[in-house]
Formats: sequence, structure tokens, C-alpha cells
Amino acid sequence: MIDAISLEIFKNLFVSVAEEMGKTLGRTAFSPNIKERQDFSCAVFDAAGHMIAHAAHIPVHLGAMPLSVRAAIAECSFEPGDVVILNDPYLGGTHLPDITMVSPFFVPDELAEGDTPRMFGFVASRAHHADVGGISPGSMPMSTEIFQEGLIIPPLKLVENGMIQESLLKLICRNVRTPAERRGDLSAQLAAQRIGQRRLREILLRYGVDSAAEHMNGLLEYSERLARATVQKIPDGRYRFVDDLDDDGQSDEPVPISVEIRVAGEEMIIDFTGSAAQRLGCVNAVLAVTKSAVAYVVRCLLGEGVPTNDGSLAPVHVIAPEGTVVNPLPPAAVAAGNVETSQRIVDAILGALAQALPDRIPAASQGTMNNLTLGGIDPRTGRSYAYYETIGGGSGAGPRGDGASGLHVHMTNTMNTPIEALEFQTPLRLRRYSLRRGSGGAGHHRGGEGIVRELEFQGPARVTLLCDRRVFPPYGLQGGQPGATGAATITRSDGTILSLPGKVSLDVEDGDVLRLETPGGGGWGHAWPDEHPT
Repeated sequence: MIDAISLEIFKNLFVSVAEEMGKTLGRTAFSPNIKERQDFSCAVFDAAGHMIAHAAHIPVHLGAMPLSVRAAIAECSFEPGDVVILNDPYLGGTHLPDITMVSPFFVPDELAEGDTPRMFGFVASRAHHADVGGISPGSMPMSTEIFQEGLIIPPLKLVENGMIQESLLKLICRNVRTPAERRGDLSAQLAAQRIGQRRLREILLRYGVDSAAEHMNGLLEYSERLARATVQKIPDGRYRFVDDLDDDGQSDEPVPISVEIRVAGEEMIIDFTGSAAQRLGCVNAVLAVTKSAVAYVVRCLLGEGVPTNDGSLAPVHVIAPEGTVVNPLPPAAVAAGNVETSQRIVDAILGALAQALPDRIPAASQGTMNNLTLGGIDPRTGRSYAYYETIGGGSGAGPRGDGASGLHVHMTNTMNTPIEALEFQTPLRLRRYSLRRGSGGAGHHRGGEGIVRELEFQGPARVTLLCDRRVFPPYGLQGGQPGATGAATITRSDGTILSLPGKVSLDVEDGDVLRLETPGGGGWGHAWPDEHPT
């Protein structure tokens, strides 16, 4: 029997499973990117692969993860004790560093009827591994095809009948620059999988199989009802917006993301027809990433308290033509599509919705993750290292107030790397880490400030930047001004200063200093004459 109280209880029970999986993964991981920055996500699924609950982790992971789970279901036959691993972006992945594990959960023996194991659901985790091979350290290269980006893993059993397949684990670790770190992070994911299964078992033992399954379906139906009610409040009509990526890293040609939102009653179509054709550079966003960006915006509209599961997407239909930058065909390069194009898709959707909901939608946030990957030989140890981080910026101002400063926005939700961890793990010294004053767009409500971050290298390294909003600034709304564009420079040890494009790979030497200035958020509303004096 389902009622409002029992539904709320089960919502939090399933969320708690995902949250504890995340705590386990973060505590036991080896790399700073997972342990410190918490670049991972965990979720619970039903037997059909519908997401039932997730923790408050990374939006770009969570919206795409259901497609990976369904790919694993389609490709593998599951038995108790199995764990499937995959990272293929064309099978529900996002980009190659994001490795997903999927574990089946069967009804406990104490509750089973008959001798055949009964599938109840799945638990899944996705974590960004700091290196999975490819042509540059960190596996976020200036690539022109996916094969340059690292090891591609289709759905394969890493654990079969409770036994780790050492041959597969050795194959993965042999193809990366930091094998001990990878093995440690993969072990942390396996620990998270086991915790998820253990907690689901406890739920079934306490509440029963039928009650738990009934509430899974009830949560999906409840979210769908709330989503349809939310869409129905949007005025019927067509709302169109175009926003551009600066370039694809291979040419200076802008990359337009075009969206038309069509609302009719409780149904909404989000149509990306007119977006750029897939590009040679790595800004292509696979369909899983595009749908993930759509899911993020829909869940923002729903507000707090609504169960975030697949039911909330039932009234939303996505059109993303094949062969475009929002749904490329293999072997298109995709490393930056997950991190940069996903942000621009969100900006385009919000820009269109601002025409329908001007009193709800904020101005554009920084619109980039400011991806920094680097690696080489650590002179302190003589061993290879690889490091990855994203850097926050300004969020867009909105009708209710100024934008927040110096944080990750929209499709990312990571922490920063503490200075002590950064300098302990890598041959780097952090010279400066501060807000970028004056970078937020002016308006009745001012956009948030970006960040200034300076890193001094303590030895030779290969560095790759994948950034955007260097040409097209984060837009303001309702009369607000745009935020400042980002910038990057490298100061060589002899004092020479070089200005860097947003997407670039280069070699640095001992004593070189990289300076990154991230974009500010757009302003909202016309400023009053005496506001924000200069």
C-alpha cells in the first residue's frame, strides 16, 4: 500500500543507498580527482534500467548513466556476483575517462521463491579517472577521433560470479600512465558497488520485495505527474535560442548550438535541429550527454523535493539529428563534448526558456568547466603522473539575486582540489587562487565573479586546456550585461608571457607559470543609475 508518507520514506531510502555508495567511493579512492574533487556519481535502478534515485553528485554523469545501464543490460546476461564495466560514449558513456560500473541486485535468498534468482534492480557508479591512455596525459586531448582519447571499454564483465577478471584489469592498467592509481580507483568503485547491494538487501529484508518494488514504480509515477504539472505551467508556444561554442580546437569557426522548445499542454519537445554538424575537434557531445543536459534543466524547473528519477523526463522529448555536434556518429572525437558542449546546451535551453519564463530563468553562468589536464615524469619520484581538474567561475544572476562567485555550475558539481593535496600529489606549486574581481556582468542583480588560478610547474610536463567562453561571453538577461570572457597565459621562466587559446596542448618546463582566469556570470535586469558604481 502506497501513501504520501511511505513514498517519502522509500524515496529517502533509495537516495541513501546512492549517497552511501558515494561516501565509500570518495573515502577509498586513490586519485585526487575522485578522493578530493569528488568527480563521481552513484545511482539505483530498477530491473528494466530506469533510474529510481541518485545522490546529489554530477549532473552530466547522472543524466547519461541510464543509457549505460541499458547498454549493459542489452549486451550482458547478468548472474549474481557480476559487475559490468564500460566507458564507451556511444553506448551511454560521456567521455572515456568516465568509467561506469553496473552491478545487478537479486532478491536475497531468504526472500526468494524457487531456485531461479530473481532480478530486482541495479546499482551503478561512474567516476572520472585521471588517465585512461590516449595521446596526452589526462586523456582529454586535442583529438580528432575517439581512438586518440584513450582505451575504449565496451560492456564487459570485470567481476563474474564474484571473481575479479584479472586479465581484464591488467589490460586496462597496462594501457594507462598511472596503473597503480587506476587499480586503486577501480577497487574503490567495486567497494561502492558492494555497499549499494548490501544496503538494498537490508531494505528488502525489512520492507519486503513486493513493497519495495511497488514503491519504485510509485516514485516513477509520482515524478511523472509532477513533471507534467510543471510543463503545463509553461505557456504554450515555440521558443528558440542559439548560443555558440568559441571553436572546436581545430579551427576558429564558431560552433552554434540551436534549440527550439515547443510546449503544448503537458508535453515539451526540445529540438536541436539547426545545430552545427559534427566537428573534427573533440567538442562533439554524444546523445547521452545531450539528453543529460536536457534532464538537468528539467530537474531545475521541477524544484526541490521532487524525486529525481526517470519519471520526471516522461513528458519531455528530445530531437537531436544524427551527425550533428549534439549527436555525432563514431568515430568522432568527444572528450570536450561532455564537459564543454554540455554546458553550452544548458545555456541554449535556458536562453529559450527565458522567453517563456522571464521571472524564473537566470542569466548565463560561466558556461565552461575550464578543463586542465597535465602529466609527465614527477622529478621527485621518477614515476609517471597525470592530473585533471576543472575550475569554477561565476554563476549567472537571476530575478532573486546576484550570482554566486567562484564555484562549479550547471553540469558539473565537483569540489576543488585542496592546495595541500595538489602539491603533495603532483610537482606543482599553487601561486594564486582568488576571485576575479569585476568579472561578473552588471545589472540590477550582478553576475558572480570568476576565479584566478596560477600554477607553477616544478618540472617538465605536457599540458592541455579545454576551455570555452573566450570569444562569446556568458549572456545577460532582461537588460543585464554579459560576464567577462575567460583568459589564459603561460609565463616562461625567462619572463616571456604567451597568451593561450581556450583549447590548446603545449609543453612546459620547470619554473613556468600557468595563469587561468575563468569567466564571470551574466547580469540580470537593468541596473539602477546608482547601482554598481565603477
